[in-house]
Amino acid sequence: MSVKPPRHRLPPLNAMRAFEAAARLGGISRAADELCVTPGAVAQHIKALEDWAGAALFSRHARGVTLSDLGQRCLGDFEAAFDQLHMATQNLRIRAAPNSIRIAALPSLAQLWLSPRMPGLRARFPDARISVAALEQPPNMEREGYDISVFLETNADGSASPAEVLAADHILPVCAPALAAQLQHPADLADVLWLRDSIWEQDWALWLEKAAVELPNLPDSVSFSLYSLAVEEACNGAGVLMGHKALVERHLSDGSLVAPFADVVPTGKVITARLRSGDQRDLPAQILAALRLTRA
Repeated sequence: MSVKPPRHRLPPLNAMRAFEAAARLGGISRAADELCVTPGAVAQHIKALEDWAGAALFSRHARGVTLSDLGQRCLGDFEAAFDQLHMATQNLRIRAAPNSIRIAALPSLAQLWLSPRMPGLRARFPDARISVAALEQPPNMEREGYDISVFLETNADGSASPAEVLAADHILPVCAPALAAQLQHPADLADVLWLRDSIWEQDWALWLEKAAVELPNLPDSVSFSLYSLAVEEACNGAGVLMGHKALVERHLSDGSLVAPFADVVPTGKVITARLRSGDQRDLPAQILAALRLTRA
């Protein structure tokens, strides 16, 4: 009679993913956001892994969780394992569709900087299948399946993935031509409605400071969560927008927006692009090179 001892079973993959994400990100809620599940589900998965191991991987307290000594010692192994798993799936995707290029971009850059350049990219790379995803935060290029990322960064250094600087970020007031005719001096800005982006609330203060403009009072303002909507409202004559030059260049070129004053102020940020490391294809690098040359 043959003897078949039970095979050693691995713990559930979701349990391992939950532990790795919570340990790497420093909390259950952050892991839940990344994995698109509830914090309760992450906690249950981690508990299942702890039950399988017979030891605690986290210490629980009123303010959240912290890694136990065991969890800390094991984290590197799990990170390396999931990095390798993601690399395997990326390679599968690339080999199945080598001409497919996925770009992640800040929403304002996707709509106002990248979109006008897409016709030029398609003409130059007719066989490429380029898709664009608008994201508020830069993705983990090694794990999230993107080939190129385009974002606005304060400092392009210090990342595992080298950054290509595509343009410097400068700001200046812009508005519709009819409204610009009413603005003879910078002090006239105190008498018009200001259009703001909710993420870049400090743009106006920065421009006023760097352009050495003092106003007797600050005017009313309205805020937009989509910069592209603020641009459209500026074109409609609703008020004066603090324009990011790289994002409104097309509107300045066609005359739908004008700059009533010559002061252009650098924000200290740059538009950067990054490639996923380890990609052996020439196509992503060729598209990135084309982005440097393609105008809106």
